[in-house]
Amino acid sequence: MAGHLAAFLGVSAIVIMTPGPDTALTIRNSLLGGRRAGVFTAIGVSSGQATWTLATAAGIAALLAASEPAFVAVKIVGAAYLVWLGAQSLLGALRGRSRRHSETTRRTRLEPRVAFRQGLLSNLGNPKMAAFFPSLLPQFAPQEHAFPALLALGFVFCLLTLVWLTAYAFAVARAGDFLGRPAIRRAIDAVTGAVLVALGLRLATERR
Repeated sequence: MAGHLAAFLGVSAIVIMTPGPDTALTIRNSLLGGRRAGVFTAIGVSSGQATWTLATAAGIAALLAASEPAFVAVKIVGAAYLVWLGAQSLLGALRGRSRRHSETTRRTRLEPRVAFRQGLLSNLGNPKMAAFFPSLLPQFAPQEHAFPALLALGFVFCLLTLVWLTAYAFAVARAGDFLGRPAIRRAIDAVTGAVLVALGLRLATERR
């Protein structure tokens, strides 16, 4: 059991630390709303993963992954959401906001509840989670206690994700003065926006 848990933690760490939509969104929101917005984005992402965990334990995620129309529908909605968020960042970079305007409107532009919602919807709109969790978690769950084991492993994955993304939020917020400079801020807005748009387009066009 200890060996299986260690293997699960190793695989989970690799998956979580690989940059993707959740990482890009956390960085974007930390720039827009500070550390608090970044942390709430991480909580939203982890809440989405917790939802996928429950769906996996109940067998719902596997049904979604097996249904082509449902899978495609979630994929298109999730991709469109990522593209929309990325487009917002790109527009912000093109507008070239001044530093003073950026600092005075940062908190009003992205409140924690909005950041949470964005993190939640971004994760729930990723149909790969419907295929990833049912393929990963059962490999490390004992057959005799499948349901509680799946829940426990899934929630451990959510906790690791929360810790990792929260660390990103703190790091970005700590460098806030430097990253808040107009030229650097516009560059980061452009990069994170382009990444989110690219990830959304890739999600929309990628086959299973």
